[in-house]
Amino acid sequence: MEKDELRKKAFNNFYQRINLSDWENPQEILNTFSKADLVTCEKGYSKIVFNISRNRFRLICGYSFRSNSVNLYIKFVGTHKEYDLIDVCKVNMFKK
Repeated sequence: MEKDELRKKAFNNFYQRINLSDWENPQEILNTFSKADLVTCEKGYSKIVFNISRNRFRLICGYSFRSNSVNLYIKFVGTHKEYDLIDVCKVNMFKK
């Protein structure tokens, strides 16, 4: 399987899992994704690091819980090797 196809399949599988989830707190995210990690950053902001495709890729999200939903804010998408070079609490690859 080609690298791009593998990546697409892995993130599609991830999306399907989160699309079916109904979380009310961070622990429920960890119950769905047992290999994910919660990281508490300065000022009380927390992020969650998802391991995608058996840890080939990492996805870092900020999150907020609303009355009937949870919002994930993507801060970083990359390989495990790229992840090792960044600071989880400071990265925001989509902000200029």
